Amino acid sequence: MPSPQRYIAHFDLDSFFVSVELLNNPELMGKAVIVGGSKDRGVVTTCSYEARKFGVKSAMPMKKAMQLCPHAILLRGTRGQYSKYSRWVTDIIASKAPLFEKASIDEFYIDLTGMDKYFDVLEWTKELRNKIIDETKLPISFGLASNKMIAKIATDEAKPNGFLFVQPGMEKEFLSTLPVNKFSGVGASTFAKLKSMNIHLIGDILKHSETYLEKELGKWGADLYRKAQGISYSIVNNYREAKSISNENTFHENISDEETLLTELVKQIERVGFELRQDKMLTGCIAVKIRYPDFETTSKQTTIDYTFSDDILIKEAKILFKKLWRKSQSVRLLGVRLSELTNDSFQGSLFDDHTEKNKLYKAIDDVKTRFGKSTLQKAVTVKKNEKHEE
Repeated sequence: MPSPQRYIAHFDLDSFFVSVELLNNPELMGKAVIVGGSKDRGVVTTCSYEARKFGVKSAMPMKKAMQLCPHAILLRGTRGQYSKYSRWVTDIIASKAPLFEKASIDEFYIDLTGMDKYFDVLEWTKELRNKIIDETKLPISFGLASNKMIAKIATDEAKPNGFLFVQPGMEKEFLSTLPVNKFSGVGASTFAKLKSMNIHLIGDILKHSETYLEKELGKWGADLYRKAQGISYSIVNNYREAKSISNENTFHENISDEETLLTELVKQIERVGFELRQDKMLTGCIAVKIRYPDFETTSKQTTIDYTFSDDILIKEAKILFKKLWRKSQSVRLLGVRLSELTNDSFQGSLFDDHTEKNKLYKAIDDVKTRFGKSTLQKAVTVKKNEKHEE
């Protein structure tokens, strides 16, 4: 029995941060708007299409962006609003989609394979897009294709605020006239190398043999040859089964001292925060768990603005702990868990926009990666441990 035809939809909220800002302040409509750090520091998170006309791009140093578009309106961003709208769109998709993946705060994949037996997949996807636009007022584009790679590229071609369906069997034709740097992984140096080989468009790749490309570009050449044919086997990872990151400790002796418990909580946040950043993820939900000597177990959780910052996680964890813990009662186990994860640490660092702090996190994490997770700890943790040793 033949396998069902794959159908993958890719949704991307157009200039998401700017779109949210425009909803909250309609007077900005039609103006060059940049969301990012200060004029002298940081990088562009995103910008309006009016700013893009001047060459401004995401991830561009803010200093260069302001040189290209000196009249642009610069906004630091309202992080809480972005989290709110992202969750809103996620909830709409979750209520309709049979299986979906939240690839980032503003990007989603939906697997509609086999659904063509029950409905027209293009019409269904258009209806979902209309529902998102009607309810949230946010512009959103989608690409529909036989795999994730083609769907994502189709979305890029459909922007702003449009859609594009690449029918099965039309993948090579769709790709052939696009520049080769449409493929992820083709950076400036690879692009220059390909141009030196007279490969400018994706269609030019297939003018050469796989053997030649592999000889010139190594394993990447064979991968490029496969991609140029529109082949991709990446699966849609079900968001509702997304993993969480947790850490807990069952104490050798029950603990009733609040300072000791809070010190342990900070240590656990440092561990899960490190793992979160290593996985290049953000978290949107934190939970604290307490187990008492009689094995009664209670927990509390709260949604938070997407972050990977220990400072924010520690603050929220302490609030949960103080709501949860029955003061002076002994604790047998203490744990924390991060969930609602999204693969978007780059945007997370821009959200937080504390350039020096992000550099510090990177430096600390590099040391932990090299010498072990417990190499560097917050002063409160170290002082507490020293007190116990005296």
